[in-house]
Amino acid sequence: MMRFLFIAQTPSDNTSHLAQAALGALKAHAGSDSQIIFKPPTSVIASDIDDCEGLLLGSLENIGALAGLTKDMFDRCYNDWLGRKEGLPVGIYIRAGLDGTATKRTLTSYANALSWRLIQEPLILHGAYDEAFTAEVEELAAMMGAGVEAGIY
Repeated sequence: MMRFLFIAQTPSDNTSHLAQAALGALKAHAGSDSQIIFKPPTSVIASDIDDCEGLLLGSLENIGALAGLTKDMFDRCYNDWLGRKEGLPVGIYIRAGLDGTATKRTLTSYANALSWRLIQEPLILHGAYDEAFTAEVEELAAMMGAGVEAGIY
């Protein structure tokens, strides 16, 4: 059985909608016997990644930087994660009111330092909310689920 960890910060209706879309696509493409653990960053503990074969992370940009609750998760878990899941396939999407580049740079740096493997460049959903974001997040989650299930990642 494959186990996925999906961490998403969802302070608004729009971010909740994106998380539900990602969760649905991940479930649909990860295989019927897969287990998907969905948590907000405030509930994540270091051992959550121990048995997972893939990580999908949905974060926010706040005031041009990584959102505080996601940063708090890394502050609490980072040292414990070092050396634990090298090569872990990771997909990231960022809901950004501005351009999202600082958040992308921070999350990419964390992933590289932890020796996690990004399945693609982090997806940045920037500007005013657009319903097209839903399809983009679904595509990322579907690729994550199917790719890990097939052993591509």
